[in-house]
Amino acid sequence: MSLRTIRILLWLPLLAFLAILALVAGGLIRPHDSAIRSQMIGRPLPAFDLPSGRGDTARVRATGFADGRPRLLNVFASWCIPCIGEAPQLLALKQAGAVIEGIAVRDRPADLAGFLTSNGDPYDHIGLDDTSGVQMALGSSGVPETFVIDGKGMIRAQHIGAIGPQDVDDMLAALRDAR
Repeated sequence: MSLRTIRILLWLPLLAFLAILALVAGGLIRPHDSAIRSQMIGRPLPAFDLPSGRGDTARVRATGFADGRPRLLNVFASWCIPCIGEAPQLLALKQAGAVIEGIAVRDRPADLAGFLTSNGDPYDHIGLDDTSGVQMALGSSGVPETFVIDGKGMIRAQHIGAIGPQDVDDMLAALRDAR
């Protein structure tokens, strides 16, 4: 081996380290979006028929979303900490005139009642999705998640994660656009 080849081989570990460092730094500066967007946007709600989460007889059905009124469909759970954080924004949306339907995922009616008592109840109706079947059919990646549904029952937009105070105006605009 020549002296030149040995020198090059000595520098290779440093060059490899610097290349890895550049990749890691690039990922930290511009992190990858790990949110999974629903493939259902632009499509009708999947068929579902859920029992009431309030213990009454009012079921939550996909067919009920095709009544001409755009609304929000909030997928949530009483055991979900971010769902507590978004509760004030859902109440603000309700006060601004938004119709909000809820789907409680893997929840118990008693826990759900306690959640609504503690955090407020912005929902017109709540369906119990004990098996997460409707959540999965919607393409939902977790709780909380909110979908904008137009008056024909079509999914128009999706908000992944808790709705923050900065999102309220955008959600209201999305509802207006869904008319």
